[in-house]
Amino acid sequence: MHDAVRSGSSDAVAPAVDGSADLRAALRVAAAALNAAGIESPRADAELLAGHVLGENRGRVAVLALMGAPVPPGYGELVARRAQRTPLQHLTGSAPFRSLTLAVGPGVFVPRPETELVAQAAIDAAVAMRSAGREHPLVVDLCTGSGAIAAAVASEVPGVRVAAVELSPLAFEYAQRNLAQAKDRFPNAHGLSLVLADARVALQELVGTVDVVVTNPPYIPDTRLHADPEVQQHDPDAALYGGGADGMSLPTELVQRAAQLLRAGGELVMEHDETQERAMLALLRSSGEWEREQVHRDLTGRIRYSSARRTSAASSTTNRPLVGE
Repeated sequence: MHDAVRSGSSDAVAPAVDGSADLRAALRVAAAALNAAGIESPRADAELLAGHVLGENRGRVAVLALMGAPVPPGYGELVARRAQRTPLQHLTGSAPFRSLTLAVGPGVFVPRPETELVAQAAIDAAVAMRSAGREHPLVVDLCTGSGAIAAAVASEVPGVRVAAVELSPLAFEYAQRNLAQAKDRFPNAHGLSLVLADARVALQELVGTVDVVVTNPPYIPDTRLHADPEVQQHDPDAALYGGGADGMSLPTELVQRAAQLLRAGGELVMEHDETQERAMLALLRSSGEWEREQVHRDLTGRIRYSSARRTSAASSTTNRPLVGE
């Protein structure tokens, strides 16, 4: 079903855009076409696609449009694909995340702006660990996907050690590229590793030593389709659905894994669905392994993630080296 949607004809849009007299007119036609297709930010997307083809930022695109620059070749085709709800990030091959520009594409979940708050919570927790005397705090990112959170932590916390885990081979390839970029740009990270594995059992060698576990796992209930066509048709199902009617199967297992990985006093940060507030708090409070359980809202006021502190004595408090470090 998804392939049929992705391969639709672009004839309805491409000729109108490519036939425009100049870039300014093409942007106007493109924005109208995207608006008619239900795109939330038609003008911005039209300009970003033009910038991608031209190799320029949006500000420069606006200048070129005022100067009467010609329509760049291939622009109409990209607009047509965007009108068919191919994600903008798949067309440009990149997605912004905090200070980073991440490589993304088919097969990997496109990071959302809301998840930047989850990354911030993990960053704050790691910084607090440094302030408390842990010179090289160890942060584990489970279900890293594109590596967005792991790369953000590595780029913003001096001396941090980060281990990321991803199960999908396709997503793993994107994470490799993004974490390699983070390592090159931000050498202040003390260690940065990535493993292709099941997050529910990975990193056994780090049990009881981790300072922060952060995860944006699949959590959408199996009974609910995502409203956005870009998500339904292009994001991999394995990155969306958490298992079960409430979507809590995988999140539950990852909370249990986090309890094993974290040392006493370590922090858990987990993104989840706004409908899972009670289930998450009940899960965290039922085991006796957590304290300071809280749910947190994003800038729109929606519940976005939960956090908790590990209470029980972990098996080891020794800082062991990361795999491959």
